[in-house]
Amino acid sequence: MKITDLIQGKDTTFSFEVLPPKKGEGIEGLEQTVETLMEYSPAYINITTHHSEPVYTPRADGLMQMEMVRRRPGTVAVAAALQYKYNIPVVPHILCQGFTKEETEYVLLDLQFLKIQNLLLLRGDRTTTGSNAVTSHEHTTDLQQQVNRFNEGYFMNGSPIPSPGSRFSYGVACYPEKHDESPNLASDIAWLQRKVELGADYAVTQMFFDNRKYYDFVEKVRGLGIQIPIIPGIKPITNQKQLVSIPRSFHCDLPEELTNRMMAAKTKEEQFEVGVDWAVGQCRDLINHGVPGLHFYTTSQAKSVAAVAEKVF
Repeated sequence: MKITDLIQGKDTTFSFEVLPPKKGEGIEGLEQTVETLMEYSPAYINITTHHSEPVYTPRADGLMQMEMVRRRPGTVAVAAALQYKYNIPVVPHILCQGFTKEETEYVLLDLQFLKIQNLLLLRGDRTTTGSNAVTSHEHTTDLQQQVNRFNEGYFMNGSPIPSPGSRFSYGVACYPEKHDESPNLASDIAWLQRKVELGADYAVTQMFFDNRKYYDFVEKVRGLGIQIPIIPGIKPITNQKQLVSIPRSFHCDLPEELTNRMMAAKTKEEQFEVGVDWAVGQCRDLINHGVPGLHFYTTSQAKSVAAVAEKVF
């Protein structure tokens, strides 16, 4: 079932995103995260994808040797394992950066064999080292065109697929506070409009902490005729360190009230409660405004997401 079908009901759906285990680690920790959140009846689960990155190790001669390492391989395998064990729709992420077009084609074939229908197409962080940076797609819109061509029954070299399978449905990312590489919000929305023209069925926002940013963004895109569902992305802040790390990594503003409340919290427990309380308020307000779903960025922090979900769903 497509994500757009899952979120069409009268009630706001709950979904969340998980990370594949680090290289060499077992899947038990991930399953514990999923089982913690299954209590709240998620509509689907997203699985992130990670490209290779440079790792430097010292050599015997005192110099450093670089090698490209994927710290979290196994997105397709994890998606299959979760779908099989929990009988729930899964949404693997497909990246432009760090993967060749041929690698992407093989991933699509594998996912089709597994009867996984839904994807989230993303550019991903730019890669500047290694041959993959040269041969990967530059933009999400380029990746969309490869997936569209695959859906039409053709390999990337133009030859027909002998036995075309089911078509993929896919979502894309959007940014209520604009992507950090966009010169302005209008330019960023123009990219979203192009993604919709190419066939995106829905969009998931970057995390935000001020609901007015989401409402203003949706009003702007609706004014341009973009009618696909815009699913809010939510992340509970759980400690004071995130007041610095989240704006730096995700390029979003934190409201003054949230910052002041978090800084006034004396203990880790108080900080956790401040973050959960803020996210609960966000979610309740978004639900009252009729959003189709709430998508949580867990980043292995199932406890805080569960604490929010318990009060909201």
